[in-house]
Amino acid sequence: MELVALLSSGKGTWAQVSGLIKYGEWDKIIVLGDTFAKDFSSEKKFEFIQVDLSKKLKDLRDEFLKKLKGKIDDTEVALSIASGDGKEHMALISSLINLPVGIRFVALTKEGVIYI
Repeated sequence: MELVALLSSGKGTWAQVSGLIKYGEWDKIIVLGDTFAKDFSSEKKFEFIQVDLSKKLKDLRDEFLKKLKGKIDDTEVALSIASGDGKEHMALISSLINLPVGIRFVALTKEGVIYI
């Protein structure tokens, strides 16, 4: 399964994304974030897609949609929205649904990577 993860603001949220990448078994990893997220690093290879998270909801959804089009190979993705706010989450979820691709929410817990 492919992992799509949003890297935004929020204390400790980058650690959640980093742990998902490290402990999950992913066919492909796509990380989306603003200019500050370019500094994110991981032991595993991932594709970083820069987006402007300050955009209005519809414009952000359209940017996600445009930049994700053709990047996802499967019919569903594991999605991490541990980082970010409601506007960013709605825009990303809407863009994935409109690709169209199915979504399975994923999180890193003390028990490991789980789908919720």
